[in-house]
Amino acid sequence: MSFTEPLFRFGVIADPQYAPIEPNLALNRYPANSLGKLQEAIAEFNRHDLAFVVTLGDIIDGIWESFDAVFPVYETLHHPRHFLLGNHDFAVAPERLSSVVSRVGMPAAYYDFAKDGYRFIALDGNDVSMHAWPEGHPNRQEAKQWMKALDAAGASNGKRWNGAIGSAQFLWLRETLERAKVDGEKVFVLNHYPVFPVNDHNAFDSEQILDLLAGYDNVIAYFSGHNHHGNFGARDSTYFVNFKGMVDTPDLNAYAIVSAYSDRLEIEGFGREGDRTLPL
Repeated sequence: MSFTEPLFRFGVIADPQYAPIEPNLALNRYPANSLGKLQEAIAEFNRHDLAFVVTLGDIIDGIWESFDAVFPVYETLHHPRHFLLGNHDFAVAPERLSSVVSRVGMPAAYYDFAKDGYRFIALDGNDVSMHAWPEGHPNRQEAKQWMKALDAAGASNGKRWNGAIGSAQFLWLRETLERAKVDGEKVFVLNHYPVFPVNDHNAFDSEQILDLLAGYDNVIAYFSGHNHHGNFGARDSTYFVNFKGMVDTPDLNAYAIVSAYSDRLEIEGFGREGDRTLPL
């Protein structure tokens, strides 16, 4: 770790997936244990000077009332907080689907914010999916088309637990990237769904997103969750960091603190999450 001070630091949590249910032993997931893990992570975050803490989706595991247990824990955080949504956040009753974004207190399903010359772009990877929309919705039909096309192409990510951003959001992403480039901002892209390296948990539109990001050398990192085992890769000028799931294992935690320097990113991992130094 460097002795110089970073420009800023922020906390990262992926996939708490809390629910008061029995563990899924086959997947090594313990949803009921995530409240204690969140409390531990937030206690650690509160010991640091952080600009904010971001949760990369799957806050709960499909029981609407779980939000009532999770958010009092987040209220103990001393720092601003930002959320993304994942597929498990939408595993609720169909009549609740349209209320998830407002229940979490997000400004919109996708949005952006700035910090000290950096632009953070938070995507809604559930925009085109099988889980965020009721049966018969056009976005759900489009997800079925994605799955069919990916399967026909021999891709491994045409799974119903993945998703994509829609055409309007893709245009917004392009415009936001362009504006950040003009303004001289470095960019973090945040999404629940990874896009690189190749994995069966990647977004349906991973190739389209990669092609877009390749045109912007100011995109320094793409952070995601969803693949609870974690993953890492670098392509063009961008690092792709898939953070490990907090819900996994009965007692080992997983979260991180990212320090942004002018010439590098330093990721300090806790529990199952490892440390990384990423030169810029």
